[in-house]
Amino acid sequence: MKFFQKEIQLQPFPRGFHLITTDIINYIPEIHTIAIGQLQVFIKHTSASLTINENADSTVREDFESHMNVMVPENASYYIHTYEGPDDMPAHIKASLMGASVVVPITNGALNLGTWQGIYLCEHRDYGGARNLVITAYGQVIE
Repeated sequence: MKFFQKEIQLQPFPRGFHLITTDIINYIPEIHTIAIGQLQVFIKHTSASLTINENADSTVREDFESHMNVMVPENASYYIHTYEGPDDMPAHIKASLMGASVVVPITNGALNLGTWQGIYLCEHRDYGGARNLVITAYGQVIE
């Protein structure tokens, strides 16, 4: 079994849900050497998150953003942690709801995602900045 790990920094994204599957694959080409294994992607931030969902229709990502903003609104009167602006506490809540990591099977040198699945970076801040990810691929190498 082989392990490959890289820490990468993504460009800043605007608030919303963004497909990063191709970015991940490009940053860790060692995926192509794994016959059977797993890829874990972990985000090192508390105001952005990761998830897996539809990669074909961009309106899915727009609807995610709209729904999350209704479910976790800005400027709720009970928020205490507002030091960095009205999107600060909602971003922390959204990040906890969505999650800090995803795991994807690797089969025959490729991510074994469903036909319409992709990895999303969920940016919950108006100006979140560059985001750091730890990506780990491991498994039995192709012989």
